[in-house]
Amino acid sequence: MPASLIHRLREASPRTIDAIITGVVQAAVTIPFVVPRSADVPPATWSSYAMTSLSVLPLLWRSRAPLTALLLITAAGIAYLPFHGPGQPMPYSPLVALFTVAAQAGLWQRRITVVLGLPLVALAVAFRTNTAREYLFAFFLFSMVYVLGVLARTRQAYTEAVELRAAELEKARQAEVERAAERERARIAREMHDVLSHAVSLMIVQAEAGPLVVRSDPDRAEAAFDAIAGAGRDAMVQLRRMLGVLKEEPGPAARTPQPTLAGLEDLVADVRRTGLAVTLAAHGPSQPLAADAQVTVYRVVQEALTNVLKHADATLVAVRLTWTPGRLTVEVENDGEGPAATRGPSSVAGSGRGLIGIRERAAAHGGTATAGPGPDGRGYRVAVGLPVVISSPTEVGS
Repeated sequence: MPASLIHRLREASPRTIDAIITGVVQAAVTIPFVVPRSADVPPATWSSYAMTSLSVLPLLWRSRAPLTALLLITAAGIAYLPFHGPGQPMPYSPLVALFTVAAQAGLWQRRITVVLGLPLVALAVAFRTNTAREYLFAFFLFSMVYVLGVLARTRQAYTEAVELRAAELEKARQAEVERAAERERARIAREMHDVLSHAVSLMIVQAEAGPLVVRSDPDRAEAAFDAIAGAGRDAMVQLRRMLGVLKEEPGPAARTPQPTLAGLEDLVADVRRTGLAVTLAAHGPSQPLAADAQVTVYRVVQEALTNVLKHADATLVAVRLTWTPGRLTVEVENDGEGPAATRGPSSVAGSGRGLIGIRERAAAHGGTATAGPGPDGRGYRVAVGLPVVISSPTEVGS
């Protein structure tokens, strides 16, 4: 059978399939009426052919009412017995109907079929030949057709279960894809916030200071404008890198490395150009730190310094990295006024988008983040603690 025909049959409606099966069975039961017959058997009559066709007609409803179709076919078969028409090689209609009941009908319908079917088979054999051979053949045929129907029902149930499971897995996969996309959007939003906020803050501070010294101290004014240009260029480079990753376009922008601990020196130097005194110190023996954790440390310090420039009237900022066994603590403390200067130390959640970003970055590594007044109640302090996950030495900045 051509593959295209098989595909069309699989896509056909149940009514179409029932009509095709009915036509095939009708052709099979017609054969004894059209082939030449011997003279010692009763002649074929239109009335007997009509009764034979009547026993096939209920197959049109086999899928919608399996048990009803079987009962009608059985009744038509019993009514056919007095006609003494041509015998059929096989009881095609009853066998198709029996298979359908076993494959598609409910439990109580199947039980009725077995309880009533076996005695009716026995009566039919007794009426015809009443021989042991035919009893054996009839019961075997009834049982095998019924078992094949049960197997077909089991296979269909298994197929439906597999398809349902596949659909559930696809939904779960799609949900995970959406969650991953949401996490990626949040990560990109944090990156863009950190990059732009830091660069713009540097540019604003320098732009405000430049006009004040443009006549009294031209060299300082020129340095301020150079710092503005440098901050803008750095922001553009990082934005191009992020956009290149988003577009999945290979190129220099996509290959630009993420910031590491080694970049903290340059970050602090950029802030010093604004006139703010910033110190960077490390305490304790350094340990290998994974690349993504180094990015987090860099972004935390960057955001904290940006907040100092934007919100604190500070003159001194201290950046400290404290290494203890299995842990790195990052502190950024200033002597100015912070957004939570009047409150005690607290979680940074809800303190602003930048501080929320710090909390999210720390939590992503199983760390903690707090923000509040300094130890003596003056200034403002942001502290992040990260567990140290062993990484290769090449990933560690110094």
